[in-house]
Amino acid sequence: MSMLTPPGMGGKYRVTGTAYPRMSRKRSRRRIVLAVLGSVLALALVGYGALQLIDVFRGDGPKRNTAAGAKDCPTKSPEAAAKGGAPAAASAASAPAKPAVVLPQPGTITVNVYNATPRAGLAKAVGDELAKRGFLIGTVGNAPADFDKKVPGTGILLGSPTTDKAVFAVLGTQLPGTTQQTDTRETADVDLILGDAFKELSTKEDADKALALLANPAPAPAKNC
Repeated sequence: MSMLTPPGMGGKYRVTGTAYPRMSRKRSRRRIVLAVLGSVLALALVGYGALQLIDVFRGDGPKRNTAAGAKDCPTKSPEAAAKGGAPAAASAASAPAKPAVVLPQPGTITVNVYNATPRAGLAKAVGDELAKRGFLIGTVGNAPADFDKKVPGTGILLGSPTTDKAVFAVLGTQLPGTTQQTDTRETADVDLILGDAFKELSTKEDADKALALLANPAPAPAKNC
């Protein structure tokens, strides 16, 4: 065996000149990796195309969403579009005005003023001021035992189960923060029971503004498109 014979060849291959034997190489790994990546990319493209077809047949594209949202907003008529007018403005102009609410006048409401606080003379002072504002004043004095020193809030408006809610609303404009209750009385008078948190009646100007808002409630805001 020649010294130039590669070990392990067992003399099968011999170097007989300047040429060496060429040994076969295994298949390149790069080609295998590229083939696998190409297959994965092809599968991804096929899956994406299938999803697009499903969306088209279901109608879930942006056009459908836009069309659905457009139903909530009015569209301009050809005449309005030509004149540059907005349909919302035309609708507001043609819509009838909301009628004013008929409220009971202070002169038709009888108020009994009771003081449930330790402050002396409070019921009389409040009763005198309400009388100046046009209310009819009934009984004035200390609160009944069920309420005396037991009203932590501003006050309580107490009437019969048949008392018109508008009566409570009108009287409530003079003293914001009151709560409303009913008892078994059958008369139309209303008790104003002053609580510990009471400080003073609303100013006449503020009370008049609140009454005006009750009689002419603001219209609901137009929907923005």
